[in-house]
Amino acid sequence: MSRTEKVNPLLMIQSVYNSLTKTEQKVADYIIVHHAEAVYSSVTDLAEMVGVGDTTVIRFCRKLGYRGFQDFKLAVAQNLMENDEHVYGKIDEGDSLEIVSKKIANQNISALNDTLALLKEQTLQIAIEKINGAKKIFFFGVGSSGFTALDGQHRLMRLGYNAEHVSDSHIMSMTSSLLGAGDVIIAISSSGSTKDVVDAIKIAKKNNAYIICITNQARSPITKYADLILLAANKESPFEGSIFSSKIAQLLLLDVLATNAALQKKEQSSKAIKNTAESVLDKLY
Repeated sequence: MSRTEKVNPLLMIQSVYNSLTKTEQKVADYIIVHHAEAVYSSVTDLAEMVGVGDTTVIRFCRKLGYRGFQDFKLAVAQNLMENDEHVYGKIDEGDSLEIVSKKIANQNISALNDTLALLKEQTLQIAIEKINGAKKIFFFGVGSSGFTALDGQHRLMRLGYNAEHVSDSHIMSMTSSLLGAGDVIIAISSSGSTKDVVDAIKIAKKNNAYIICITNQARSPITKYADLILLAANKESPFEGSIFSSKIAQLLLLDVLATNAALQKKEQSSKAIKNTAESVLDKLY
């Protein structure tokens, strides 16, 4: 379906309703009533709330002419925006620069505090042990999450860990096919539904690599293959992809992981920090 065709997806549901299967009609019934909430759900979230399988939700979206659930969500979000519902939050056009700045700051602070509240000490300790015992650590992510993954790789490298960053989908899959026990993947996906990342960790899982995922969606495709799940609190609508509060929450988790892991390998991390700092001295004024 062309995005230039401004067709109300809710009206489309009504027009094809009778041609849907009974399980697809359950999805339709839920979305008609809860479409604003559906914008913030993963495909697994929605399937679980409706009581159907992920494939039913995807099949429903395709029958409406969309490529998948993400494409459908984008259309719903666009429709909400056109009806003046605030997909972007509570920032108003009439707000002053100071008020907008304060609202953004509060949103970021809230994302950090909520992420900390979700973080369990036992989960964190297991993640640290896996990182410190790994032969090699791979950071997977594409798009905006790819840049976050690169930040994670850079931080661990500076602390003396054997870490690699992969954001190309083909290389991600090929790398996964070569991994094994002792290798750790930290896979980052805000939506938890990024197909390139999910497909890659599915391959790595079969090869006994250990999978840590950082996501904003507790129930999403990526979590099905993860051995350990670290949740960033802030959720995004399709039109809010790459908002900084989501990224800041993910960076907090990476910082907590890296700092605590380094504290348990103090000699290694201290030496690595000194060596890497000295290596770039002649590149600074």
